[in-house]
Amino acid sequence: MTTYSLDDLCRLVDHTNLKPYATREDIQKLCDEAKTYHFKMVAINQTQTKLCADLLKGTDIHVGAAISFPLGQTSIASKLFETKDAIANGADEIDYVINITELKAKNYDYIKSEMEQIVSVCRESHVLSKVIFENCYLTKEEISKLAEIAKEVKPDFIKTSTGFGAGGATMEDVKLMKSIVGSEVKVKAAGGIRDADTFISMIKNGADRIGCSAGIQIIEVIKNRLELEGKRNIEI
Repeated sequence: MTTYSLDDLCRLVDHTNLKPYATREDIQKLCDEAKTYHFKMVAINQTQTKLCADLLKGTDIHVGAAISFPLGQTSIASKLFETKDAIANGADEIDYVINITELKAKNYDYIKSEMEQIVSVCRESHVLSKVIFENCYLTKEEISKLAEIAKEVKPDFIKTSTGFGAGGATMEDVKLMKSIVGSEVKVKAAGGIRDADTFISMIKNGADRIGCSAGIQIIEVIKNRLELEGKRNIEI
């Protein structure tokens, strides 16, 4: 078990607003909340990268740009352009969606090349890379194969879901992904994580980062529990 302070838990949260109709005011609110709670990152659509970078300047909160989001159905060249543009505009984390069509075709060389090229751009810029699997559309065999490729390429994270698919993160998938990559690559759970018990269970089962829009509610529930128990830390 690991001991977490409330701030430690906040630093596991990627505070998220990926809604296509998010206004500048919504993004301002997202960044203000991230500063108040000291979340690790704001997860936003790529076009909002510069706005968030400006709003979070001088803080240790990262700007996470979603690339080829949410479908992943763009060329490697397109994804590379998006990645480089996001980094140029202040992103220090990149979450890109794999090409599921190529995975289904068992074109593993394509999947590996895509991953290597995007991860390489991120490494050169000292930016964290996350590979979004979108597990709700994948078989266990496909999830396992992707995780094996990731273990070889070594992005910083592999991620369960976009939150826009037919399903989100599951405990079973987090366990499976972690069992394959071990300590070589971290796991991010995202999609449908809306309560404190699920949040804690994801961490317990191997998630190193949690992407959600309900981070404030989750942290407040955990805070209240700790206060009621007279504790400062939680064991997970």
